[in-house]
Amino acid sequence: MSSSVAPSDTDIVVNERTALLDAGQQGQKKATPLPKLQIAILLLALLVEPIASQSIYPYINQLVSELNITGGDERKVGYYAGLIESLFFATQALTILQWSRTSDRIGRKPVLLLGIFGLSLSMLCFGLSKTLLGLILSRCITGALNGNIGVMKSMMGELTDSTNMAQGFALMPVAWSLGATIGPMIGGALEHPQRHFPNIFPGEFWLQFPYFLPSAVAAAFAVTCFLAILFFLKETLPRQRTQEKSKSAFDGEALNISSNAVEDSPVSIRSLFVPSVLIPVINYGCIATLEIVMFALQPLFYSTPIELGGLGFDPITIGLWMGAFGIVNGVLQIMIFAPLVNKFGPKTVFRICEGCFIPIFALFPITNIIARQYGINWLVWFLLTCSLVLGVLMDMAFGCILMFITAAAPNKRSLGATNGLAQMTASIVRTFGPATSTSMFAYSVQHNLMGGYAVYTVFIVMTVIAMRFGAKLPGSPGNKA
Repeated sequence: MSSSVAPSDTDIVVNERTALLDAGQQGQKKATPLPKLQIAILLLALLVEPIASQSIYPYINQLVSELNITGGDERKVGYYAGLIESLFFATQALTILQWSRTSDRIGRKPVLLLGIFGLSLSMLCFGLSKTLLGLILSRCITGALNGNIGVMKSMMGELTDSTNMAQGFALMPVAWSLGATIGPMIGGALEHPQRHFPNIFPGEFWLQFPYFLPSAVAAAFAVTCFLAILFFLKETLPRQRTQEKSKSAFDGEALNISSNAVEDSPVSIRSLFVPSVLIPVINYGCIATLEIVMFALQPLFYSTPIELGGLGFDPITIGLWMGAFGIVNGVLQIMIFAPLVNKFGPKTVFRICEGCFIPIFALFPITNIIARQYGINWLVWFLLTCSLVLGVLMDMAFGCILMFITAAAPNKRSLGATNGLAQMTASIVRTFGPATSTSMFAYSVQHNLMGGYAVYTVFIVMTVIAMRFGAKLPGSPGNKA
């Protein structure tokens, strides 16, 4: 199996300032075939997090109301629901770097197995929770034990090399989008099973715990992934070769330990704070911020009445339209991402895709203005379609920046820590992004700032600033900025 972390035929000295892909096969022209089974299992595991984190979205407001957490004050439902939703990313931000660094030492597979086991257990606890404290604790456990996303990105980097990395990383947003589509469908279709399927789910238990079934289905999927990883996924972390070379002294062979064996070990956190690592990480944080506020604003914009700055869609229309994004995104990512990167290079593709946030945010007020003038007509749907296509293009920026992050790892055994730092940054912004953006939307409408559209102006300006950081990326992964 070819890998970006495999040593070349000649000794390559890898130190803390050497980009990972420089130690690989940069000059190779013919694309190495992807290890299909290993990547398929990895993508299956990648589905677990969005299914677990987003399966609660359709019913969380209703759950908060039914448990009487607000004391009957419906105005507080959104506050508690937002708190519960954000806790996953908040606790993940606190632990993901340490899990990723641990994977650099003990291996990717053990960390992956522990995270998925903890996630399945916490989902069962969530479905059985009847108090706010129970919901909070189970959600915190889900995030705290789930360092999987950084580890999986490290494994993808180790399963691919410079010739097929674009193909491999193109599949990760597809898997995430599929999970983000399946998760809400599970939550929306399976809550209150006794009410919807009385013949299949009779009995007091389902009446007592109406949200256990969607949690149990998500947990069962996690257990299935656990077993697939346990029996079929191979460890990808390269091991040091010091021991096998040093034992040759007793066999009469010369002790010829290369500097690679000595230097190719996990580095300190401080060693990651160099421009070659920080520039890709900052860019990842920028697009993660813009993406999470876009996804937070979309359902709010769709459901808000037209006269208040939205489109007044019902929940079914919103669900179908947002589900369509996952389908279109998956198809187009597979079809065009790798060819675009191979033709134009990851930096050019990244900057263009990042720039798509400008028209995406601009289309929100434009669509509302047209809806105010003419109602929901063909032009509104055309603009929504344009926004959907731009969203798919925007999502390709993640595949590109993951290539830069992988290439920026100081050495082979520090890939987990590098991805962990990047994912910690993303988790932090995803903790605060939704509440901040929706509050800005409400404040803009309430005070009629720029006609209620000031929130979009702020994020367009943020996109322009983010693009300045994108210009600082190296010409290609592995090169110095």
